[in-house]
Amino acid sequence: MSQPSNWKPATVPQAEPIEGRFIRLEKLDPARHGDDLWEVLQGPEADPTLWDYLPYGPFNERASFDRWLDGNAASRDPLFYSVIDRASGQVQGILSLMSIVPDHGRIEIGHIAFAGAMQRTPKGSEAVYLLGKLGFALGNRRLEWKCNNANARSKRAAERFGFVFEGVFRQHMVIKGQNRDTAWYSITDDEWPTVAAGFERWLSADNQRPEGQAQTLEACRNPS
Repeated sequence: MSQPSNWKPATVPQAEPIEGRFIRLEKLDPARHGDDLWEVLQGPEADPTLWDYLPYGPFNERASFDRWLDGNAASRDPLFYSVIDRASGQVQGILSLMSIVPDHGRIEIGHIAFAGAMQRTPKGSEAVYLLGKLGFALGNRRLEWKCNNANARSKRAAERFGFVFEGVFRQHMVIKGQNRDTAWYSITDDEWPTVAAGFERWLSADNQRPEGQAQTLEACRNPS
């Protein structure tokens, strides 16, 4: 485990645009992004399980959805980004940097809501990678992922992305009237270079081919 040497607090993120291969991240702007987000997160093609473990949603009317977006856009922590598909220009999801603690070099990726069109594609993984890359570039020592311990899909995603399971906070929250035990995961700054190299290999044109991926993200992170 690395020890701080001449430690300086991390820089606070400012939500500058970030370009990836498949997606672009921009600060959430309800005026520009709201119509697409309403369609992909609440429309007929939306993931029916999307809101199951989130502390808000689903939204039965556009006005309440817009109020939710406006509140997110005004927030600095969580700091929300829209995920824009580079091929189509459509906004296909949101996610955030949150629990931002510069004095201790700690930051979390959370509040993830992806359209069905993003799930199980390189786009969702690239969005997580780009925010992780930013988090460590800002000088953080620790990147966190937390989820409901009953959310098997989120736990699988965390492990696939290279996060290390740390344990469960029992009876941590009450969400929508239900108990939440929270599973904690992290990547530390000394682990990040290996995780980042795996993402880069997995996202490369050599691996992401028209017929599908050549290797899994786990295999790219642990090449033989």
